[in-house]
Amino acid sequence: MLREPIFLEPVFKERIWGGTKLNKLFGYPIPSSTTGECWAVSAHPNGQSTVVNGTFKGTTLGELWAEHKDLFGTAAERSDVFPLLTKVLDASQDLSVQVHPDDAYANKHENGELGKTECWYVLDAEPGAEIIYGHTAKSRDELEAMIREGRWEELLRRVQVKPGDFFYVPSGTIHALGGGIVVLETQQSSDTTYRVYDYDRTDADGNQRELHLEQAIQVTTVPHVDAETSYKVEQAEDARITTYVANEFFTVQRAELDGSLTVEEADTFRIYSVIAGSGSLSLDGQAYPLSKGQHFIVPARSGSYRFEGNMELIVSWP
Repeated sequence: MLREPIFLEPVFKERIWGGTKLNKLFGYPIPSSTTGECWAVSAHPNGQSTVVNGTFKGTTLGELWAEHKDLFGTAAERSDVFPLLTKVLDASQDLSVQVHPDDAYANKHENGELGKTECWYVLDAEPGAEIIYGHTAKSRDELEAMIREGRWEELLRRVQVKPGDFFYVPSGTIHALGGGIVVLETQQSSDTTYRVYDYDRTDADGNQRELHLEQAIQVTTVPHVDAETSYKVEQAEDARITTYVANEFFTVQRAELDGSLTVEEADTFRIYSVIAGSGSLSLDGQAYPLSKGQHFIVPARSGSYRFEGNMELIVSWP
């Protein structure tokens, strides 16, 4: 078994709503001043992370998944594709209002793609920043009428956000990040998005982006249901562990560490993102320095390991 962490080089995506905060907050070498997405841990064909250390240096995560299933433990027994995708998003401007399909709909209509349930941990937010989360329609007929008539202010629910907030966004939820927000997103490994409304924006050639109203009306959950916001908080050694979600798609936790924390061996891999501070990871007698903005995988069944330092981590697993 591999007994070393797998550090990954992200892929960056330019978006019309992107900005420069991925560089300002994390020092990432972004390609332009409209960089919207850091695909930090990805085996999706549309943007794959690359290993930057150790035994598999230079290998893509997709290649690792295909050729070394043992690294991923029970997750590889349950899924044909690498199941998760970790991103950091910089919404310098409002994102389009969108909704994602579930597994069954995406498998049927999107060439076998996974559905897209996701969640956001808010890393940075300007004062007064808002997200769109859910809608007010009581029936699908009402939803369709409000969409086709453009009654957006009446239809869309807005929620103010601040750093440290967490939002679970299951498939079928109408949603959008507003301008001035940076989030760490954990999601199913899918790139299927149905755009509902884009503020009538146009590109440099005067063209509006494509909308997907028929699909959106079909897959949106009606009526909207807010996700559970009661989180489990526990103390483990010198770390405060908050579990935000634990379901059939993923478990997502935040570890606030001031000292040390030992993690026992697990039967599936773990994804870690350092969102604040610095420290180290000790695994199989080797110490690895950690700093804000790094993303890495601890392989399945690689023994217990230890974190030390003053830092915050987001950890997820399928």
